[in-house]
Amino acid sequence: MNTVDGKAIVVTGAGRGLGAAFAAHLAKAGAAVVVNDVDAEQALAVAARLRADGGAVVASTHSVADPEQAAAIVDLCVAEFGAVDGLVNNAGLNYEALPWEDDPARVRELVEVNVLGVIYTGMAAIRRMRAAGGGSIVNVSSGASLGQRTIGAYAASKGAVSSLTYSWALDLEDCGIRVNAICPRAYTRMVWTSERASRQTPPEQTPDLVAPLVHFLLGDRSAGITGQVIRCTGPDLHIVGQPYFKAPILARDHWDVDAVATAFSEILGGHLEPYGLEKRLPPRVRKWLTPVRTA
Repeated sequence: MNTVDGKAIVVTGAGRGLGAAFAAHLAKAGAAVVVNDVDAEQALAVAARLRADGGAVVASTHSVADPEQAAAIVDLCVAEFGAVDGLVNNAGLNYEALPWEDDPARVRELVEVNVLGVIYTGMAAIRRMRAAGGGSIVNVSSGASLGQRTIGAYAASKGAVSSLTYSWALDLEDCGIRVNAICPRAYTRMVWTSERASRQTPPEQTPDLVAPLVHFLLGDRSAGITGQVIRCTGPDLHIVGQPYFKAPILARDHWDVDAVATAFSEILGGHLEPYGLEKRLPPRVRKWLTPVRTA
């Protein structure tokens, strides 16, 4: 069932990689697509290629990190295609740095694109969608939001995207606007420029393998699905569990330092969570689990 046929959809960061694969898949499925990327040469090239294949496509070179330019992306979609039915917030930056070596200017640039860019473009699209009575937003988060070495700023930004997805889904559930996020893993420039990432993601895990998930979430067949974070690696597809308050929940009239320490030594210390994609246990727990050698 061709559920995005005739829909007008914005894809940010669509000049290459995942965004270009999403735009190509959606255009082939009959959607009218705004291909947005600050790399003008890439955006124009992708748009031209998709138009040559018969797609209804227009290029945008606006920056999502600027609220006025982010709104202009959505305005362009409405001006060209009469509506904005879907938004894929894909534009993002990534780099590797240990926390004591990171550069504040680089952190700010990443957050402005990865977090504020999602918020600015989403706000503009939501205003249009709300007035029209509905729509679908797909934010691009990452499994790195669970914690990953050497990419703390990126991981934090993607954690923010997941939290934003949950909140917007709540705010918009009565407006007919669904908001979901995906955590894709594919062989893109972000991967092949990182020795660590390239070891985990082989070249055969191409971006086009993730595109059907985006198509589904933007289309009518996903009606009723909102507030979800969904991971797709190509071969694997699964829901990412939402954070929760973990039992046991201890209660008392007043917690002083000694009471907190006792709570951890007697009860909560046995319930510490493993952290990061590696699912490491806290050092204290690892010490408890270390086998003792006997002669």
